[in-house]
Amino acid sequence: MDSVPRVALHAALLLTLFATTPVLAQSAGPTSIPLDEITVGGAAPPGAGTSPRPGEAAGSVTVPSIARQRAAVNATVGSVAFVDAADVQSRYANTLRDVLKDVPGVYVQERYGQEIRLSVRGSGIARGYHLRGLELLQDGIPLNLADGSGDFYQVDPLALRSIEVYKGGNALTFGATTLGGAVNTVTPTAHTALAPTILRIDGGSFNTIRENVQFSRISGPADFLINGTVTNSDGYRQHEAQRTQNVNANLGYQLAPGVETRFYLGTYLTDQKLPGTLTLFDAFNTPRSANPSAISGNQSRKVETERIANRTSFVLDVGKLDIDTWAIHKSLYHPIFQVIDQDGWTYGIAPHWAGTFDVAGFRNDAILGLRAFAGQNTALQFVNIAGQRGAPTANALQSASNYEAYGENRFWFLSDLALMTGAKVFSSNRTYSNKGGLPASPNVQFGNATYEGVNPKVGLIWQPLPDIQVFGDITRSRDVPDFSDLVQQNTFRTTFVPLQAQRAWTVEAGSRGRVDRLAWDVTVFRSNVRDELINFSINPGLNIPAATFNAPRTVHQGVEAAVTLDVVRDLTGAGDTVSVAQIWTHNDFRFVHDPVFGNNRIAGIPDDVLRTVASYRHPNGFYLSPSVDWVPGGAFADHANTLRVPGYALLNIQTGIDFENGVSLFVDARNLTDARYISDISVVTNAAATAGGAAALAAFYPGSGRSVFAGVRAAF
Repeated sequence: MDSVPRVALHAALLLTLFATTPVLAQSAGPTSIPLDEITVGGAAPPGAGTSPRPGEAAGSVTVPSIARQRAAVNATVGSVAFVDAADVQSRYANTLRDVLKDVPGVYVQERYGQEIRLSVRGSGIARGYHLRGLELLQDGIPLNLADGSGDFYQVDPLALRSIEVYKGGNALTFGATTLGGAVNTVTPTAHTALAPTILRIDGGSFNTIRENVQFSRISGPADFLINGTVTNSDGYRQHEAQRTQNVNANLGYQLAPGVETRFYLGTYLTDQKLPGTLTLFDAFNTPRSANPSAISGNQSRKVETERIANRTSFVLDVGKLDIDTWAIHKSLYHPIFQVIDQDGWTYGIAPHWAGTFDVAGFRNDAILGLRAFAGQNTALQFVNIAGQRGAPTANALQSASNYEAYGENRFWFLSDLALMTGAKVFSSNRTYSNKGGLPASPNVQFGNATYEGVNPKVGLIWQPLPDIQVFGDITRSRDVPDFSDLVQQNTFRTTFVPLQAQRAWTVEAGSRGRVDRLAWDVTVFRSNVRDELINFSINPGLNIPAATFNAPRTVHQGVEAAVTLDVVRDLTGAGDTVSVAQIWTHNDFRFVHDPVFGNNRIAGIPDDVLRTVASYRHPNGFYLSPSVDWVPGGAFADHANTLRVPGYALLNIQTGIDFENGVSLFVDARNLTDARYISDISVVTNAAATAGGAAALAAFYPGSGRSVFAGVRAAF
């Protein structure tokens, strides 16, 4: 454990650096399209008061108002996005895709049920399951397990008040420095909720029905909110049924003026059947079928998660101090090629200070933070007998620990121009112990790897006009392997593979703003990556977890663009509006002089993803919004680039009305032409080398066909 003193030394040096030089600033956050507010010089500084603006909820010390959340996000030097959940609460939102589909640069695609692929700038590009290379937070507190892995079942779109996307190194405001960045899902409190009581029921295709209730109250210095959702759906495909029960609650108490504590409680139960992957022929001709091995093995994912967290906040003479603590218990029963049976805890503490002060007469915004979190996971495996445990095949213990110190500073050397600097030092350990003694795992195995480093960041932000920003920055990222990378398996053996951490330098430049009827958010970026963690499936049809290797050199570059234009205002003379939004994500991810793959594209994500949305809104609450999701050319299925899936276009329509009494009615019709398409791929190294040829490769998830959902929501 000599790594701990070393990281402590790095942390001391970092704190000294930030105490003696102008450092960076404000929490990052995303800008939604349309971009309705941009403020940097005029943004509320970190730790500012919580008095409400006209017509907005005040928020509280632990959770500021939505307007202040948005202002903090827009003050970030770099590419970010902010989504007000009020814009999706009166729509059908089943997964994070329904929340994030209008955010440029975020590739989010449904596989089945609530299982999605979420990737930013190619994070976890070839990972065919769960989440890697992206930090997922709730209320600023990590949802990821201690090894960095995560999934999406804990995020209930109906229990959100806002979503903040911090791309790449812009997530340093939370201490995250992975290639993809971070997504922070913010739940409502009684102070920020859209209404004290919300009742909702929706459903539609595939025998889907969902009920949601939210109840909140404020009583003197105390407030509480509880939100619960129950979802039942048979799914588009055979053997895709899902049953979920999610409860989120928080309780806040003002201990003294400027001092508040808030407890978060959550329980999340998911029972998801897995339909598996199909061949390309079957995916287009019988897309509702399941892979035979998924049925014979009764493949599923049953997850029970409990989470408790606390944030205690202190408004100081300069800035605000938040102290976060959390504990997550997760139990996983996962029959696939074998039965994976895991149970573990993750726990952590993270103090975070943000404030604004003068340096030689110039404004300076700064953030300093520490994070220490760890966890253990008991990892058992058994022969899969129709979804039940057979003979044991593995008995292991996975342990992870992380120590981090970070800081960010924004120094306004001109009234409209700021220099941003920042850095993070970290030490992360991954330890694996396989007890052996089983016929399928006779030998004791032990693996231990420690990853350390410093990730710096520097950039500039210029605000020539109140509603226009221009920015550029350079960041260093490191992605530490999780246990899905380090512990690799085939049908017979489980092996610890000591992979290197993925390292990258990313350069980005962009602008966001609004001029009259036109709003935009455009960023270009390039990441030069070393030892990228690249995945490939050994046999996708059997649902064996993907293997991982370090690619010596790769490059990720692209364009993240969203533009909105109010085409017509006062169409009928009643204040109604017709607008058009274009979202474009361009991905150019490739190997560089690789000894095996040359300069090929990295498989798994298409080159271009476009979404066009036309919207009509009337002041009486009526809206009509047709949209087209277009992928001109599909992704490669293999790193050898021998097989590429076809592109596709999907036509969708959303409509509804929000009445003044708080009742909303909505209809969401998707893929109206019933197009056949591939929504995701379980990537392989070379499709042509598959036994039986590429036609026999069962690596494809068919997208959902035509569907219609509708619902009613009452807020009072």
